[in-house]
Amino acid sequence: MIRPRILSGAQPTGALHIGNWLGAIRNWAELQHSHETFLCVVDLHAITAAHDPIELLKNTRTTAALYLACGIDPEHSTVFIQSHISAHSELCWLLNCVTPLNWLERMIQFKEKSIKQGNNVSIGLLDYPVMMAADILLYNADFVPVGEDQKQHLELARDIAQQRINSRFGNPEKPIFKVPQALIMKEGARIMSLSDGRNKMSKSDPDINSRITLLDNPDLVTKKIKRAKTDSTIGLEFGNPSRPEADNLLTIYAILSGKGMEVASLECAEMGWGTFKRILTEAIVSALHPIQTKYKELMNDPKYLDDILRKGSLKACMVADETLGRVQDALGFLRKEYSSSLNPEEIREVLQR
Repeated sequence: MIRPRILSGAQPTGALHIGNWLGAIRNWAELQHSHETFLCVVDLHAITAAHDPIELLKNTRTTAALYLACGIDPEHSTVFIQSHISAHSELCWLLNCVTPLNWLERMIQFKEKSIKQGNNVSIGLLDYPVMMAADILLYNADFVPVGEDQKQHLELARDIAQQRINSRFGNPEKPIFKVPQALIMKEGARIMSLSDGRNKMSKSDPDINSRITLLDNPDLVTKKIKRAKTDSTIGLEFGNPSRPEADNLLTIYAILSGKGMEVASLECAEMGWGTFKRILTEAIVSALHPIQTKYKELMNDPKYLDDILRKGSLKACMVADETLGRVQDALGFLRKEYSSSLNPEEIREVLQR
């Protein structure tokens, strides 16, 4: 039985936080048993803003290890590093040449981030959605798990696939690209900042107290939850737009405690903030403990982690290269008759023939 395929990933721009876990990775771990799952660490996306090369290198391994520590099983999922697959960059260029500039200029995230970066905004930031389209389309994904803030980027990928490639260079009976569907994950899909319940929890937020990272120790979790923004109303509730912090913190508690929305709502309906923050802290620390234990084991066995990434890259490369070749054929490129992955001895042998 052929399982539907999904593709997703996260940037190694800092320590993954509980928003990344609850909104994405936790869902990947569930989906991997019913879907063929490709998960990449999108390091190429991580350099669209100023970055520290040493931190990028460290965070790339950390992110891959945290995928596994959060329940991603290499027996069920293909885990790899984006930059290890050259087809991502190659396909991005081909898609750049058929994507109208005004499609990119209307991207909401580009508008928001370019304002923050000012005169230092890079072409890479503008082109980020095209690279994301290449990521998705290379693996013939049936579904892409996305949050509401990424739906526009997925729509761009769909438009590029259907309007700019399939309709112009393919035929209806044998499309070049599979056009993926969005898979919107509901519960916990949008965990908000601890400092402002109206903004999404983010690795790039300069306020470190705005997020709980997956590697925060119990003392740091306690400190951050104590400082989390609240209001003057006794009791917590869901869905009140005037109380975004209550909704957000109660959502985190409902998920991490395993009690669910209904039970958590009844339990905390008349609870004071002091008592609630204590039980929320306990729930977070308890939920993070097995992740942190598994993470330490993985980081203490670098060969095991490297083997997983190597096998993942080989499998991803096979799928990606096939897709790239299909696009190159459709666009009229002369296919090469040799492999660029030959080792030096094999290259010398070919040159001597």
